[in-house]
Amino acid sequence: MIHTRIKELLNSTDFGKTVIVKGWIKTFRNNQFLAINDGSCLGNIQVVIDYENTDERTLKRLTTGAAVSVEGVLIESLGKGQRVEVKASQISILGDSDPEKFPLQPKKHSLEFLREIAHLRFRTNTFNAVFKVRNALSFAVHRFFNERGFVYIHTPIITGSDAEGAGEMFKVTTLDLDNPPRNDDGSINFKEDFFGKSTNLTVSGQLEGELAALAFGNIYTFGPTFRAENSNTTRHLAEFWMIEPEMAFYELKDNMDLAEELLKHVIRYALDTCSEELDFLKNRLQEEEKSKPQTERSELDLLAKLNFCLDNDFERLTYTEAIDILRRSKPNQKKQFKYLIEEWGADLQSEHERYLVEKHFKKPVILTDYPADIKAFYMRMNEPDEQGRKTVRAMDILFPGIGEIVGGSQREERYDLLVNRMKEMHIPIEDMNWFLDTRRFGSVPHSGFGLGFERLVLFVTGMTNIRDVIPFPRTPNNAEF
Repeated sequence: MIHTRIKELLNSTDFGKTVIVKGWIKTFRNNQFLAINDGSCLGNIQVVIDYENTDERTLKRLTTGAAVSVEGVLIESLGKGQRVEVKASQISILGDSDPEKFPLQPKKHSLEFLREIAHLRFRTNTFNAVFKVRNALSFAVHRFFNERGFVYIHTPIITGSDAEGAGEMFKVTTLDLDNPPRNDDGSINFKEDFFGKSTNLTVSGQLEGELAALAFGNIYTFGPTFRAENSNTTRHLAEFWMIEPEMAFYELKDNMDLAEELLKHVIRYALDTCSEELDFLKNRLQEEEKSKPQTERSELDLLAKLNFCLDNDFERLTYTEAIDILRRSKPNQKKQFKYLIEEWGADLQSEHERYLVEKHFKKPVILTDYPADIKAFYMRMNEPDEQGRKTVRAMDILFPGIGEIVGGSQREERYDLLVNRMKEMHIPIEDMNWFLDTRRFGSVPHSGFGLGFERLVLFVTGMTNIRDVIPFPRTPNNAEF
């Protein structure tokens, strides 16, 4: 017989049928009641054992974490808390679990502790729920673009370019680090390296995505990206996943419309398909917030917050308008912001972004037209404003509790202006000739954005640390597993 997943059995009314259940023991009570979970859902199925006719050696091996196979009859449960259970006729131990050493005993564990045993935390209800939601969101992203005729492009993980011009990149090399070949000036001779040049792990697939968009029209990438940023915060990872669409013939408004549509689509899909998991995470978050002062608790519960994003159009305003709001705000006037807003040109921090979303507008916000000096080289230049200030057609989407979740722009399609910006920002022109060809041969207005997938999962699950929404977090001084 083939075993039946527990999710299916819990919804079954086929009483009297002989079934086989396989899974891991959560609890074993009174030498009679086994709670088994196989990962298919949050719920356990109860197995009733005839302990008087079960080998004592088998009973002793029925410990938390052990893997078992149970054959028995599906019956209607008379006990509270479950509708069905299995009356066991045969039990086999598939894998023992030493109760003195297994760290996930049936009690509440802190998220900090679970990060230390990330290879086992999948077996907890919290992480079962988180990664089921992550799975649903991932599927929804692909479905969204597929339904709209986008082409999925795999951009390189190893690259010779710095898409952001930030320089915070992991180097890739096969050179002997103890004795690397050197040039006459003492610098490392990367011509002897595997690729014959200096290479890095990618920070973005955008530049390569632009190449494809100027052939296919609409494309997207969805893959891992890397930042060698020594940042130990609840919002940063060294390895994370990015969703990056690029669209030919799209201007800034088209870009904003698509990003808002994508976010609403994937949130709606999670609500429709992960109701059990999101309800569990909502209750978990409410319990967690009970320990906080009333002023720090969320005004909306998790499900209400997600629906709020679906029910409201995102507020759209320029960076200049946002600066005026922030400069006049009470937190700024009372010097409660850590980074005070004093003049136009300031780089907005998370506290400013969250104020706009959570306090001022009380809805998701899209900011546009940022100062050119604080944005990347590839963003399209606007005409200088009345004060002669230079801005670019950038757009960032800000979410409650998260801050920036999407960053994008209309790209600079004009060859001369792009080259001038690259020179200003010390981007090597010769190394980027392949990219500049898109502006030499049939250039068109085009746009794109990047959505940090982990930040999206963080928002939808209500978790508060980004390390808890990726299976194996990579952070400074941490590359376990």
